[in-house]
Amino acid sequence: MTRVVLADDSLLIRQGVRALLEDIDGVDVIAECGSGPELLDAVTDLEPDLVVTDIRMPPTHTDEGIRAALAIRAAHPDTGVVVLSQYSEPEYVLMLFEHGSDGLGYLLKERIGDVDQLERAVRAVADGGSSVDPEIIDILVSGRAKGDGPISRLTPRETEVLAAIAEGLNNAAIADRLVLSDKAVGKHINNIFSKLDLGGSDDVHRRVKAVLLWLSA
Repeated sequence: MTRVVLADDSLLIRQGVRALLEDIDGVDVIAECGSGPELLDAVTDLEPDLVVTDIRMPPTHTDEGIRAALAIRAAHPDTGVVVLSQYSEPEYVLMLFEHGSDGLGYLLKERIGDVDQLERAVRAVADGGSSVDPEIIDILVSGRAKGDGPISRLTPRETEVLAAIAEGLNNAAIADRLVLSDKAVGKHINNIFSKLDLGGSDDVHRRVKAVLLWLSA
């Protein structure tokens, strides 16, 4: 079982998210919290596999979820954190991934009704990988594409593959989404990392980390 601690200051939202999480096979919500300090205490006491937290909670209603995520990853490296937000502002994502992306995810609340996407994020982060809402990736990629940096070297199809990689999709899932062969996906990925001067790796999580670190550089 993947043991989850859920944090949101809205009881109604907590109940809804809990119901969605517990519909995912192998997920067990073991505690609910309504503030940043409560969340940190629960993680220390229960040592969950995963935390799913709102971005704005008491006491300041600013970026408690981000700060809690960073504190949890530092003190409990085996606990993954998915941050839920109603804000599609890239600054929050860049803050979250400033020191790496392993075991971290960022998902817009409007997406959590899509159980498949929620499950992908939960499983990727619980396994030590990362996941970023595709809308955020679109904003980051489009912003970079306006400049003269390495991202401008990518073709439109390579940009689509890059966005899918950053969501945490594996090669087979990317092929299915973009209606490509596995061989074509592999070729696109090799081209992407060559053009971005990121080097090659067979580890999907390392690739995701490299992409996110490059986007936030």
